[in-house]
Amino acid sequence: MARATPYDRDQTLDAAMSLFWDKGYHATSLKDLEGALSMKPGSIYAAFQSKQNLYLLALEKYFTASRASFRKQAARAATPLQGLANNLRAYPQLSADDAARQACMLTKTMVDTRSTDTIISQQSRKYMGEMRAEIAAVFEAAVACGELPSDANPERLARRYQANLTALRLELHQGTDQAELLNLAEDMAREVEALRQ
Repeated sequence: MARATPYDRDQTLDAAMSLFWDKGYHATSLKDLEGALSMKPGSIYAAFQSKQNLYLLALEKYFTASRASFRKQAARAATPLQGLANNLRAYPQLSADDAARQACMLTKTMVDTRSTDTIISQQSRKYMGEMRAEIAAVFEAAVACGELPSDANPERLARRYQANLTALRLELHQGTDQAELLNLAEDMAREVEALRQ
């Protein structure tokens, strides 16, 4: 009897993340998972214990990748505020098939599970808070290097920035006209640059 091909955990989580990000937790069926992961139900449960746990692992993978991408964007900019502005300008430039042209998976998860799965919902809120802390750290660096005044409030600025980024990604998700997206991202980026003292 032929043995089943061993699964690659990282690739499997990538596939699960893509499916969950697209369809959401509740709308993703076991049949959907079977097809996307090329695994039988028994193998899925043996590897990941439950659909909920698989979702949490996929969400963690999404968060980790998003944080790494943000850090990379910030690190290659000439100044902290420039890094934040460049990050906003980058979204409309994504290729049409880039998954990041849809709403943030963390945002979608909070909406999808807020009243139906407190464990998943709380984890998505935790990750959103951690991303806001990453943004605040860049604003703090801008204060430290004199790009922002010493009385600037990095937490408040980070919350506003995160709200703008969420709104921008919702526009991408809706398929807003490219010229409008570019203008919106540019306006948001200039708001950040205008904070310089």
